[in-house]
Amino acid sequence: MRILYLASGIPVPGTLGGSIHTLEVARGLAQRGHDVHVVAASRELPLSHVRLRPMHQLTAQSWNGFTLYHQDIPKALSLLGTAAIIKLTKQLRPDLIMERYYNFAGAGLIAAHRLGIPALLEVNALIVDPPEILKRRIDDALGGPFRRWAEQQCRWASRIVTPLHTTVPASIPRDKIIELPWGANVETFTPPPTPPPGPPKVIFMGSFRAWHGVSDFVHAARLLIERGHPAHFVLIGDGPERATAESFAAPYRDRFTFTGAVPHQQIPTLLSQGHLGVAPFNTAPHPALRAAGFFWSPLKIYEYMAAGLPVVTAAIPPLTTIIREGIEGALFREGDVHDLAAAIERVLVNPAAAFAMGQRARARVVAEFSWQRHCAELEQIGKSLIKTNSHHILRKIQ
Repeated sequence: MRILYLASGIPVPGTLGGSIHTLEVARGLAQRGHDVHVVAASRELPLSHVRLRPMHQLTAQSWNGFTLYHQDIPKALSLLGTAAIIKLTKQLRPDLIMERYYNFAGAGLIAAHRLGIPALLEVNALIVDPPEILKRRIDDALGGPFRRWAEQQCRWASRIVTPLHTTVPASIPRDKIIELPWGANVETFTPPPTPPPGPPKVIFMGSFRAWHGVSDFVHAARLLIERGHPAHFVLIGDGPERATAESFAAPYRDRFTFTGAVPHQQIPTLLSQGHLGVAPFNTAPHPALRAAGFFWSPLKIYEYMAAGLPVVTAAIPPLTTIIREGIEGALFREGDVHDLAAAIERVLVNPAAAFAMGQRARARVVAEFSWQRHCAELEQIGKSLIKTNSHHILRKIQ
């Protein structure tokens, strides 16, 4: 298949979850023998960064087995690049167009609709915001143009892939939606044959947003330190909650390491030095997650598992179907710092059992939650759409 894959405003390469997702999907499909062309951004751009050239012209470069085009338009102005996308589509004549959903994007779906090409829409967040969100209130005041455009993108899509069907408006038929989780690159992560030496290293990895629970993690770590636990706590990443987290950790500064943002290729090495990965999600600051359920496919959990780490995470469906108490790790009551500390302690109290949990976690992610499996399923969906489209064209000719 020749595939045109649009990730408007997403930096590729980059450290964001969307950057990793786009790169892994493109690379995975290319490794399966497909001719993949990706349109993304070179970096995150402010709204003031408006240039004429990316709106009309794209330059190709070879990258990780696929062709990468950087279209440097601010994410909220993505539709200004529609003409260039239609031009590229006519040049490439792809069999399938894939596009990451964004309310102010959709150029790939416009091209697919105009040119009669099957389209696969990736949805990784709630399409229609809950009433608490400012954008939703603005949209309601304007009569709903954002919602209408979101639903139009869904209608133009031949299929929609999403971790949880509740991300898609109820007006869209459920039989158009395929639930498909994210994954980890199980070939990149190599679990150590034995536990790393030294005191236990407990790892938090994320973008330090409020709903990632980094403050809860530091509070739980302090409880364990004050109880005399010897663990060291490593926080990988950066974001708006980092300064707060560092201030909470300050009284025990020698027991914490803040790495800051690191290139994704360094993550396997950092995780290989750990004994436990923690994903302390707290949905209280995130109205969309409260409204639609936990629709984020937890990249950090899959990567902890791929690295052979046991995992502690919140007892929220569907996280409870990924990490099972006492099998791949431990669960705690969301938002309960004392229960989080107890879950961490429950895993680390028996190092041999913790290592066995990590081995089971690795086996499970290889079997069920890898990017390799994700791309194999995308391939089957794409082939089915192309076959259906070919039959439709043949009937029209006849």
